[in-house]
Amino acid sequence: MAAARALFYRNGIHETGISELAREAEVSKRTIYQLFESKDDIVVAYLHHIGAHGRLGTRSLDRYDLSPRERLVALFDPPDRPVYFRGCPMHNAAVELAGSGHPGRAVIAAHKRATLAKLAETAAEAGARDPAVLAEHLLTLHEGATALATSLADLRSFDFARSAATALIAAALGEDLGEDPGVHPVGAGVHPAPDAGSAVPSAR
Repeated sequence: MAAARALFYRNGIHETGISELAREAEVSKRTIYQLFESKDDIVVAYLHHIGAHGRLGTRSLDRYDLSPRERLVALFDPPDRPVYFRGCPMHNAAVELAGSGHPGRAVIAAHKRATLAKLAETAAEAGARDPAVLAEHLLTLHEGATALATSLADLRSFDFARSAATALIAAALGEDLGEDPGVHPVGAGVHPAPDAGSAVPSAR
């Protein structure tokens, strides 16, 4: 899976063939076909693999050293791994597999629904009046920030999204935004996206 994780993320699913996977994994194509019946099966296994190793880009939701409210705000911390940032691998796969009946699409949808449910659970723990609605807002903001950071190679989109998210969280919790210590000025930080290094899915 390490070879698939690196190549699918860096080069894309369609651009990566079995030969490239075999070369990266240092095995024969025959060995790969002994393990997987088709490339589609490899893609499904890849998606299950990255989904099972933490919610990509949303690992703050599992940080129990933070309060529930702090976990929601930390969702918008920019990626801090010194690798090439190409956004969410699940989203990238969804774009590549759009309009097809590929079995990987069900894996992607299940992953996003699970992330939404975890967000709603955390929002409820934080005391949000309508956890489901807040979760929808925050996931939409996070997906947008991640996609824009990928398109522009500029991580400042997370700063803008964090500012908007903080206001949404404060309103949902009935807080006074002016006294909220979690508020950060829009664009307060400059986070140029890394443009070199080994490409692997960014997981925070």
